[in-house]
Amino acid sequence: MNPQHTDPDALFADHLGIQLRRYTDAMERCNSDALVMAAGEPAMHFLDDMPVSFKPNPHFRLLTPLAPAEGSSIVLRLGQRPVLLHFRPRDFWHLPPAPATGSWTEGFEIQEFTTPEALEQGRDALIKRAHSVVMIDPTAEPPPARLLAHLDHSRAQKTAYEIACLGLANRRAARGHRAARDAFRAGEPEFAIHMAYLAASSQEDADLPYGNIIALNEHAAVLHYQHRQRELPPGGARSFLIDAGATERGYAADVTRTYSATPGPFADLVTAVDVAQRGLIDSIRPGMDFVELHRAAHLAVGRILTDAGIAKGDPESLLGSGVTGAFMPHGLGHLIGVQTHDVGGRLADAEGSLRPPPASFPALRLTRTLVEDVVVTIEPGLYFIPMLLEELRQGGESGRLDWSTVDALMPFGGIRIEDNVRVTAAGCVNLTRPALAAEGLA
Repeated sequence: MNPQHTDPDALFADHLGIQLRRYTDAMERCNSDALVMAAGEPAMHFLDDMPVSFKPNPHFRLLTPLAPAEGSSIVLRLGQRPVLLHFRPRDFWHLPPAPATGSWTEGFEIQEFTTPEALEQGRDALIKRAHSVVMIDPTAEPPPARLLAHLDHSRAQKTAYEIACLGLANRRAARGHRAARDAFRAGEPEFAIHMAYLAASSQEDADLPYGNIIALNEHAAVLHYQHRQRELPPGGARSFLIDAGATERGYAADVTRTYSATPGPFADLVTAVDVAQRGLIDSIRPGMDFVELHRAAHLAVGRILTDAGIAKGDPESLLGSGVTGAFMPHGLGHLIGVQTHDVGGRLADAEGSLRPPPASFPALRLTRTLVEDVVVTIEPGLYFIPMLLEELRQGGESGRLDWSTVDALMPFGGIRIEDNVRVTAAGCVNLTRPALAAEGLA
């Protein structure tokens, strides 16, 4: 299956069947015979009547691509067909949702409601004979931890439908990345680059799976840089880091690339990180411990630092002394799906046992063993973060670094290269690079 060119609609029936089996199993483990998943409602800005950007309950999204979904719910009862309670208010202030259509609706009994009160009555009528009802609802008490652990653990393995959606999300993101690269090369500031990305990927800010990181020069050293300046920095742009994604039926793409404005030492570092990232991906196999893959990424960073004359020493000693951690303080990657940072990355099993990251890698979001059909991001980086490098400069490892080289590279900010990768029985498939290649990007 080529996830870049597969129609998700043809795969939804099998996807729904797999999800229903997972939820049924979780319900039986918790002795529950009914489960209600509410999509949720938009929150309001404090002391205001204007809503913030809305994203539905991810459990609701796992079972249906319905959008918009505000106010709707799904009711699962053991041995019965799932029921979608579709909220379609009569409203002249806003455009009401259209009726639910498409082949995906064949898996549901659909009931429509025009008021929250009527929907609640319809929900209560469905579950009135249940002896134990579980709610996964943003406004209700948290569901049993055991139920969530089972669902979160199984959710890491994606269905064919989900992989197709992730592939299409990467295609959408690739169109935006091409436009953003071109805008950078044309000398545009961060804000204009961001707007070019949105237009090319046919998204509004609210559609994005996360806020785009559009970082010129030193801003690339801020891992989650959140501003978009309207003017070019003094002296123009030396470097550009873009971490920007897209959604398809609620599934996220999370893609990062870095560019240098001119040839030179920083451009060479970008190439070196790209080569290292490809090597890490090529090494992925089912049964691999992601913690060990993260460790391999640090060793790769150590080799890049020594090859570039930035640091002295072998990669193992640079890792053990904390030098590589100062240049790459984040984790190598995370699970991805209906949430950008998909849940369950530190679960050791379906019962909820946790495997915390090692003390040396506290930011690592994923500590699981990779298995077939898990989809992860692989995103090594190398940054010149003043706060962290100043600690090295003042500490006992200062002599390992060529500070004149570090200071010369500091104005470029940093580098990150990120792809979305599906683990297969034989290795892995990259969902990102084919999409970028189709747009003329590496």
